[in-house]
Amino acid sequence: MLSRRSFLNSVLAGSAAGGIGLLQIDVARAEAVLTEDGFYREPWFLESFLELADDLAAAGEKKKRLAIMWELRGCPYCKETHLVNFAKPEITNFIKDRFEVLQLNIIGSREVTDFDGTKLSEKALARKYDVRYTPTFQFFPDSAAGLAEKPPQQREVARAQGYLEPPHFLAMFRYVSERAYEKGTLRDFLKANS
Repeated sequence: MLSRRSFLNSVLAGSAAGGIGLLQIDVARAEAVLTEDGFYREPWFLESFLELADDLAAAGEKKKRLAIMWELRGCPYCKETHLVNFAKPEITNFIKDRFEVLQLNIIGSREVTDFDGTKLSEKALARKYDVRYTPTFQFFPDSAAGLAEKPPQQREVARAQGYLEPPHFLAMFRYVSERAYEKGTLRDFLKANS
């Protein structure tokens, strides 16, 4: 029986003897770090002063979209999102290339400045936007123009509540990236792209 070690040794010996390049295996690896406050965090998540209009403008300058990921300490589905979905390079690379993701705590106390200039805690912001489940992803338009005048729930272009399996998770980000929300629902998008 061929063990992993003997397989690796044979590959290395074969490549050294025959001049063959090393075998590259694309293995999904979670890069998430468990922080002191009990949240998983991706190294590529947005570092922010928590001023949403500024974050949206900065994302737009990079030709990216702003998404907020709402989490709760100890949430098993948040953990699954980090350790399964974000561990897949095809998902992470797609998101990193097209989105700035801001991580917020659904019961947190950090002060956030909303698009309308209101300063409130993460918990109060979650209530204002009727965010009740974790993880929840909110997706916002390209620009903050006119957002302050809209009711909070009409400021986002799409929302994903709860855990989504990797294919649907990626589809949600594609749905927003391709502006498919202008033509129909996520369900319509999934049917058209299945």
